[in-house]
Amino acid sequence: MSTAEQDRKEAPLEAGLRQEIAALAQHAGHKRAAGTDALKLVQKHFGYVSDRHLSEVAALLEMTPAELDSVATFYNLIFRRPVGRHVILLCDSVACWVMGATAARAQLHERLGIHPGETTADGRFTLLPIVCLGHCDHAPAMMIDENQYGDLDPAGLDAILEGYK
Repeated sequence: MSTAEQDRKEAPLEAGLRQEIAALAQHAGHKRAAGTDALKLVQKHFGYVSDRHLSEVAALLEMTPAELDSVATFYNLIFRRPVGRHVILLCDSVACWVMGATAARAQLHERLGIHPGETTADGRFTLLPIVCLGHCDHAPAMMIDENQYGDLDPAGLDAILEGYK
């Protein structure tokens, strides 16, 4: 990540984003009830939720940073540190494991040079395990960003990866 990009990601929340968070809080009826949605909004804007942004959102929702961090760390799809441009969620449920998730993980490691929990050197991909994607009838399965893929095989996996720049 370039210094300019890092500076942008650490800049204070913009007024428009603060207004969106305030609207979420108002709609929720109780400011604290908007915590998850506010964190998702910040993550959509910045790619993850930095300590600075977590503190700013907590103040807007009249929470302590520790209270909001407990919400953020409860949900495994709220990222508290930088991730790649594309996040690969590889299902590691029993159904996917039986149907070949271990081979898919090995191929992802071979192609991308990363293990689960790591990000490629170019910042293109982060590989994360996930308990279940609910796509068991097409195991092994994964998601990249918002796109779900099933029946993974070596040729198909390579083709899928090529679609993400």
